[in-house]
Amino acid sequence: MSIDAPSVLLRNNVRELGDPAGRPIVFAHGYGCSQAMWRDVVPHFLDGFRVVLFDHVGAGNSDTAAYDRGKYDSLHGYASDVLEIVHALDLRDVVMVGHSVSATISVLAANREPDRFGALVLVGPSPRYTDDDAGYRGGFTRADIDQLLETLDANHLGWSATMAPVIMGNPDRPELGQELTDSFCRIAPEIASHFAHVTFLSDNRADLAEVTVPTLILQSADDVIAPDHVGVYVHEHIPGSTFVRIAASGHVANLSAPDEVAGAILTYLA
Repeated sequence: MSIDAPSVLLRNNVRELGDPAGRPIVFAHGYGCSQAMWRDVVPHFLDGFRVVLFDHVGAGNSDTAAYDRGKYDSLHGYASDVLEIVHALDLRDVVMVGHSVSATISVLAANREPDRFGALVLVGPSPRYTDDDAGYRGGFTRADIDQLLETLDANHLGWSATMAPVIMGNPDRPELGQELTDSFCRIAPEIASHFAHVTFLSDNRADLAEVTVPTLILQSADDVIAPDHVGVYVHEHIPGSTFVRIAASGHVANLSAPDEVAGAILTYLA
């Protein structure tokens, strides 16, 4: 893969922390978020790991001028970015940690170049958010998703203020819902809308069986976006995967329960 490494690193606002000689661990954030959502998980990996953080194009401090609707009309476009980052830094035996939609993005990247990855960690994964007529339960009907997207398209800020606390869960800790709301609101409306359509209408179930990299699935309680039965489905369809239910509640465990998330990952990697 021939790439312009400086451009890639700038495009995705790539940062490195920890031990330059350590095992590389890459953290990928979910929809509407940024690398900041990993801030309390990362300290657990600074000793012994080469920590790599980045923002998907359109999020955080990425180069939004690089947003190409054609490229990012599929999650494969984001997976290509992950692989370009891996090549730009010449990473091998990568521990790839993906939250929410980035769990699927991580699967797609690892399936394309499995020799670059040593482990996948999928936090709150969902390969398809909508139910289908064959009995698969993604957690939402197509009418649910259509209404969600229509509301987002009509009023990005209003949708963010309503949905972010629901996605976060943990109503006894409203500051977490507010942080997620603020993160959603910082995304340009047209990018937020496009990414939401791509995320919620994707179907990547067939990709699960192609995974050959050792995989850990972390499932939170009361996750309205990726319910427990979806996590079980992912586990059952990724050969040899490990499924761990954590005590954390809600969809953004990396923010609400960072110590538990980090502990589960370190235990798996030990």
